[in-house]
Amino acid sequence: MRLADDEQAMLDGEQGEAVAAAMDLLVRYGEVLGAERLVDTDNVCGANLFGSRHSLVCGSPTPDAAFSEHSLDAPTVLTIPPVKAQSYQLIGPMDTKNWQVQGLPQAEHDEIMASEQYNAEHGIHLLTTCTPYQVGNVPLKGEHCAWMESSAVVYVNSVLGARTNVEGRESTGAAMLTGKIPYWGLHLEENRRGSHLIEVSTPVTSNRDWGLLGYWIGEQVPEEAIPVVDGITGTTPDLVRLKHFGAAAASSGGVEMYHVPGITAEARTRDEALAGRTPVETLGYGPAQRREAYEHLNATASDTSVDLVMIGCPHATLGQIRDVVRLLEGRRVHPDSELWVFTPRALRHVAEQNGYAKALEDAGALLMSDTCPAIGQFLPKGTRVIATDSAKQVHYLPAIMNVQGWFGTLAECVDAAVTGTWRGEQP
Repeated sequence: MRLADDEQAMLDGEQGEAVAAAMDLLVRYGEVLGAERLVDTDNVCGANLFGSRHSLVCGSPTPDAAFSEHSLDAPTVLTIPPVKAQSYQLIGPMDTKNWQVQGLPQAEHDEIMASEQYNAEHGIHLLTTCTPYQVGNVPLKGEHCAWMESSAVVYVNSVLGARTNVEGRESTGAAMLTGKIPYWGLHLEENRRGSHLIEVSTPVTSNRDWGLLGYWIGEQVPEEAIPVVDGITGTTPDLVRLKHFGAAAASSGGVEMYHVPGITAEARTRDEALAGRTPVETLGYGPAQRREAYEHLNATASDTSVDLVMIGCPHATLGQIRDVVRLLEGRRVHPDSELWVFTPRALRHVAEQNGYAKALEDAGALLMSDTCPAIGQFLPKGTRVIATDSAKQVHYLPAIMNVQGWFGTLAECVDAAVTGTWRGEQP
């Protein structure tokens, strides 16, 4: 790997041991990937909140030890300096306001809060969400980033046209301290061209439709494929629909970028999305494929008594929270069910100002932030059956938490919370 003068200086220790360790990690990482050089980045999204399980692994409760071990893969405890790049904390393991609902002990709460404070003191912005683009981090087309979180990566690559691969805790931790990331994969123009053509012949209009389409595509195309989705007609999809689509495609497969001609950042036309090339494969998506995706997403569910309805994966927008409030108007969550809505911390504050949080509470629901049941691995005691409008959550949660999962529309999910029974479309 060819290093620029500033990069070699960092590797040689001119900015301290921690920065040298970070640069060493990036060099080793880049060489494994076949990258010839590094690229500057001033937009890094990583996960550096540590609790008791991390302390047990590194053998020390200090934040420097946790960052050294888990974010830099360093064999010794280093003194971590303030971050160099604009850096952001992604979704974490704990809701700082409703942590007792998660069943966390006081000691675990205190340790995670100390880790938050450490991050803040080092210049890491505490967005604490899987959707940084909803609360201020909206990279520009062509901007080189270093992001974790598959649903966020596919959104910024596709919808915004920024450039990042799906990074890990270690590479983002190193990028925070150096402002560098290996120049490979989706940072390169030639790797961003469409490869597989998806011809859509059935209406794709609702959030559920977009989730089903994304989930089916993720199952069909190989890793590193970049699908071009053609044939979408009618209303231009909004942020929520593209958020659900990308999250679903990244969950069922390895999709990190897609093109929708006339909608996404780098595809004014189908020909532009494919860069004039013949697609590797052309696949058709019609009513039969939609049904196939729906049946797969609901394959774990059989019992219709619903214990938990979970909304907000990826984290909900203010509009989604408002829609839940409106669907609950004059109704109340069933005593044998729970309704949890997850959103970024900043949006929860606005939702509280708008009265949405109070309206949810009055109806027996709960507005939460910072985490989700899959990341935090928590559910109400005794939960056997969940329902959600998220293809991503229903893909992961049954496997992680050993529950049954129903997938449907927002209205079907709110109805399940109110009646305690799944009455949505059956697979």
